[in-house]
Amino acid sequence: MNASSQTTVREIVQEFPQAVRLFESAGIDYCCGGKRTLAEACQRGGIAVETVLDLLQQPTETGEARTDRWTSAELPELVDYIVQTHHAFVRRESPRLTELLTKVQAKHGTNHPELSEIAALFAALTRELSLHMRKEEQALFPLLKDRSGAGSHWVEFPIRQMMAEHEDAGDALAGIRSLSGGFEIPADACLSFAALYQGLEEFERDLHRHIHLENNILFPRALEA
Repeated sequence: MNASSQTTVREIVQEFPQAVRLFESAGIDYCCGGKRTLAEACQRGGIAVETVLDLLQQPTETGEARTDRWTSAELPELVDYIVQTHHAFVRRESPRLTELLTKVQAKHGTNHPELSEIAALFAALTRELSLHMRKEEQALFPLLKDRSGAGSHWVEFPIRQMMAEHEDAGDALAGIRSLSGGFEIPADACLSFAALYQGLEEFERDLHRHIHLENNILFPRALEA
């Protein structure tokens, strides 16, 4: 595929795996904003579309850009991967980062009042994600795995609901990134403070990829099946 300014972000990420890190570094939303054209996404991210197109043409570490394997994998395999990799990550990291946030806020909260807002946003985010993942695992994903609901009106409403909740999660992530100054570690930060911001950034990165797999690959394929 020859990407252009009018190619959607979703199509670019599917075709060019290296675009994920490029979009992340540029602050371009490729998960919830996957339906935007590259031109629209670059305008929002404040980066020249020509620069992105040039970078996309550079070879990957393996030589040539390859198509994302999940665009052709069986739906049950993709569902299992999402649950075992990304849902497991959220469940593992949520309590760890919550505990770290409490510790860092107790020590640095006076000099860094933004920590209380970050803690509130993260608590709300992880609470909603827990409910969200349970709904997917208990209701939507079983339908997609046995294909009894795939491609029918039975899954259209729950998919729309999940995508709306993804938008809310994306907004929360953006708020945390803004409050933390792009996860820039303060000069007076201790090792725990640094670990917190590194962990939150990794949480953001994983959730972006998690939502991308669902919004831009799993759900469209399920509706087309």
